[in-house]
Amino acid sequence: MARQAIPEAASLRRRLAAMLYESLLILGVLSLTFVAPYVLIGLVWGVAVPGWVEWAHIFVVLAPYFGWFWRHGGQTLAMQTWRIKVVDAATGGAVTWRRALLRYALAWPSLVFLGAGLVWALFDRDRQFLHDRLVGTRVIRVPSIA
Repeated sequence: MARQAIPEAASLRRRLAAMLYESLLILGVLSLTFVAPYVLIGLVWGVAVPGWVEWAHIFVVLAPYFGWFWRHGGQTLAMQTWRIKVVDAATGGAVTWRRALLRYALAWPSLVFLGAGLVWALFDRDRQFLHDRLVGTRVIRVPSIA
């Protein structure tokens, strides 16, 4: 298979803006799949679920959300708005399920450890986040349709 030209990398500012917007959008996803069940558990049984269970639940709920969007079209709604896309770094094509889910899993430490994986982009030769570099994905800018 011939290697196709990979479009311009998305700017750091554009990727961070998309992440901020994404954080607002996933509040809706988490309201339905996280908050509602835990409120009901608290009201019906009068118990609070341990914090680690809640974090694990968030991790599991968001994995198919991000995985599906990155696998099918390479863009979440926020990424569409900011015209950026996740592609396979080697081919420029769609990412596999394995890469999408691995990217998702590695993005958590990138954010949790004081954004170290995001700061990495300041020093990376292609300005990619650490999790993208490790997984073999690339965030590109999608040209606007004139």
